[in-house]
Amino acid sequence: MITPRTKPSSFFPEEAADDLFVVQQRKAKLEGYVQTLAAMDELIDFAAMAAAVDKACPRADRSKGGRPPYPTEALVRMVFLQGLYNLSDEQCEHQVLDRLSFQRFCRLDGALNIPDARTLWNFRQRLAEGGPGGRAIFEALSQQLQRHGFIPRGGQIVDASIVQAPITQANAREREALNKGEAPEGWSKKRLAHTDRDARWTQKHGKAYYGYKLHGNVDARYKLIRQMKITAANADDGQQLPDVLQVANTRKRLLADRGYDSAANRQTLQQHGLADGIARRAKPGQTAKVRLKQRNKTINRTRARVEHVFAALSQQGGKCVRAMTLARNALAITLQCAAYNARRLVWLVKSAGASAQPA
Repeated sequence: MITPRTKPSSFFPEEAADDLFVVQQRKAKLEGYVQTLAAMDELIDFAAMAAAVDKACPRADRSKGGRPPYPTEALVRMVFLQGLYNLSDEQCEHQVLDRLSFQRFCRLDGALNIPDARTLWNFRQRLAEGGPGGRAIFEALSQQLQRHGFIPRGGQIVDASIVQAPITQANAREREALNKGEAPEGWSKKRLAHTDRDARWTQKHGKAYYGYKLHGNVDARYKLIRQMKITAANADDGQQLPDVLQVANTRKRLLADRGYDSAANRQTLQQHGLADGIARRAKPGQTAKVRLKQRNKTINRTRARVEHVFAALSQQGGKCVRAMTLARNALAITLQCAAYNARRLVWLVKSAGASAQPA
């Protein structure tokens, strides 16, 4: 005979009944696990971010009525969590419903209604279609980084990293049509809607990748992302250099790998008054490479710091995307970079505080 299960009881009923502050104690203990999130909430002005988003991507007209919209700041905080923890819209909705720390971060603790996955999708669509929506979040955070005293220092490092996308199954003829922006013969509207027509193939170290590229500019001192550009994966790295330059760095030097070695890029650096720190390719037939290798080795000692940034983005889940258009994937990558900068800001402030304390 199977005994019916009863409602589980507390392992320590006496303690639970006697402790009138159990909720406060749990909140205090939970803070130990979400210190980074709490520090971001303290250091970053999300209201300013929301104002920048509303200016770049105005809300739809509500003069004819309809359900009152959620505050932009709450939605910005939720998409920020998505970039920080690589959450889909459905996962973010579930986590905010389930986790007290996420509710407090989004200012939704005690709220009767919480934005659902569809609301998040519509908000991200608003940011993506608006173009500067995601950039508004990134740039508003960048301004706050400088107000905290972390201005670009030590020179700038430019590099690119591949961000993989779901592979589209297509033969050579269908692939050619997709690359031209045309619909392959026999494809339904549903199949086209579930096909990423903006991603492209590329090769790196003999291995093929499908997706996009993040072209980033990182300062050598603080390893913060200062400029970025997102393209299809087959875009040439060297041609994107003018679009990711930042002349505001206190040290007038730019470091980059051999993929940026071209006369046009060297001329661009000269026009902006930047010292040339681009690694050199060996010339055809060149045999004496001792000085060349020594120069590149000296550059790479500092240039390698950009790889730490890309590794951190990979740990956040920022080296893969899910959407089906360049605009939405660019938004996702931009939010990942903003989340990285916020996490880095917390570490920098904590390190500065620790070094300022007397031994």
